[in-house]
Amino acid sequence: MICVVHSIAALFILLVTPASAAPQQGATPAPAARQPIAPAIAGDADETWTIPNRDRINEGTVTVITAPAGGATSVFGSDLARVLDDEANLIRVLPVLGKGPVRNVIDVLYLKAIDMGAVAADVPEFYKLQYKIPDIASRLRYIAKLYNNELHVIAPTSIKSIFDLEGKRVVAQTDVGYYSAKVIFSRLGINATFDYRTDDHRSIQKIIDGQADAYITSTGKIFQLARNIKNENRQLHLVPIPYDRRLQDMYLPTTLSGEEYPNLLAPNEIIDTVATSVLLVSFNWPENTERYNRVAKFVNAFFSRIDEFYKPPRHPKWKESSITITVPGWQRFKAAQDWLDKNGMGSTAADGVQPSSLEFKQFMASRAGQRNMSQDELVKLFNEFLEWTRTKR
Repeated sequence: MICVVHSIAALFILLVTPASAAPQQGATPAPAARQPIAPAIAGDADETWTIPNRDRINEGTVTVITAPAGGATSVFGSDLARVLDDEANLIRVLPVLGKGPVRNVIDVLYLKAIDMGAVAADVPEFYKLQYKIPDIASRLRYIAKLYNNELHVIAPTSIKSIFDLEGKRVVAQTDVGYYSAKVIFSRLGINATFDYRTDDHRSIQKIIDGQADAYITSTGKIFQLARNIKNENRQLHLVPIPYDRRLQDMYLPTTLSGEEYPNLLAPNEIIDTVATSVLLVSFNWPENTERYNRVAKFVNAFFSRIDEFYKPPRHPKWKESSITITVPGWQRFKAAQDWLDKNGMGSTAADGVQPSSLEFKQFMASRAGQRNMSQDELVKLFNEFLEWTRTKR
């Protein structure tokens, strides 16, 4: 697998090699004319097509490192390519399958071929805890929020709450759930032993065999591996995570239901959990450099067409995306902020969707009289707001 990743990286390094680099011996120089790869008119199918100039290909091409195939992140990368690729305006998006949020940071920082990547908002705190790097986010810039990763904790029914995992053995892969679990357990003061090397399928078997007490993953619902667990004897279930005040500056309140996971929850059961934002981030390129300008060009295309991502057949979690959201602990890519300022779009709080301040005022007006609410009531109201916003779309 490592060899495959290295091969992909090497391929993209070749793609972004400057045009001034010497051509290989015996290679035919690329044609200078800026011709399209294929004719724009369908009736020209019989014409001879021309390979475009190498400078032209590289001018508008950006790479986005996502996550292994099958999850929401890889689909988001494909959606970006399908919606934004525009040869006439020199825009091309190349998604690259990566490891996931933790190691995507390293790839964005160090791989010459990578322009952007998908990184969870809580990863910088994980780097502080695990790598002893106090502020990895200072070297990165976020462009937009893509969607929410909901935290799933699967354990025997004897585990009633996440606090019951004190002193227990928890399986959570590095880029799948360990990063969120490490941060949340640290904040809540829960001490557990983590196994971050065992793969997803083997993790569930370890719980069944009594070799582990819980499996944790941070992923967009519905998580098919969890939904496909047979669990005929109802030995396993999803464990609630309360929206504790120690999590509120980083995570969003959300729920998991029996409708979403009929094998792990009762038909009408709903449990609380938390979610983290998955962000599209870039290296902090110096302004007006070649790499900065390429990402800036992508930002202009992406932000200008953001509404296209809310329409079918795009991934339904695009409804949780936001180009205006302010993410605590992160700085926005300058070209992204410039675009928002130019278009009169202010930032919104880290609320997990893309509601405007006017939408929130409308929602609160529809719930007039609800003042001095308890924390539980606030969480419930917040979830109602998320659902209200989604149904409006």
